[in-house]
Amino acid sequence: MKKFRLENMKSGWFVGDFEPSAFKTDSFEVCHRVHSRGEKWDKHTHKVAIEINLLVKGRMNMCGEDLTSGDIFIVYPSEISDPVFHEDCEIVCIKTPSVPADKYIIK
Repeated sequence: MKKFRLENMKSGWFVGDFEPSAFKTDSFEVCHRVHSRGEKWDKHTHKVAIEINLLVKGRMNMCGEDLTSGDIFIVYPSEISDPVFHEDCEIVCIKTPSVPADKYIIK
């Protein structure tokens, strides 16, 4: 058995084709992250990856849709991610495949 601490990972990402990671694979990425109410994010898109997200806790808006605890939302390549966090939010994200450079900021 190997043991890791989430706080030693980068921004909650702990599985994927990057370092540090608890499990290195180019097939997918896994992240657990808490976002603060009002936290600002750049609008961005992915050209390759699909993101499957579970909003574990909180209220937010993504791609023009209001989301609440328990909602699962999938963001496909070329869709624009523009999250607005109305409350503190806890999210589990699975991204496939793991392509760390596949994030394009939209100005």
